Amino acid sequence: MSAIATGPVATEIAARLTAALSPTKLHVINDSAKHAGHMGDDGSGESHFTVVVESAAFTGQSRVTRQRLVNKALGDLMADKVHAMAIKAMAPDEQ
Repeated sequence: MSAIATGPVATEIAARLTAALSPTKLHVINDSAKHAGHMGDDGSGESHFTVVVESAAFTGQSRVTRQRLVNKALGDLMADKVHAMAIKAMAPDEQ
């Protein structure tokens, strides 16, 4: 498992996804710098993210169900700290 996480929000995203989904691969990428000054930029430098997560929990699940599992794992972070998140969720046998 690998995780690219810096800053308190990114670290919390990685921790919650790890606890809920036991990923075999996890990348948390902070995209906030690309959105500086745009709507949703709260000035924290941690408002926009991409997550790439591979987990056996996604086996046989639709794309929508996978995204719901990620959002459920993140809970209040999505409402309180994160303005936007791109999610790439895959099962271990997928590329």
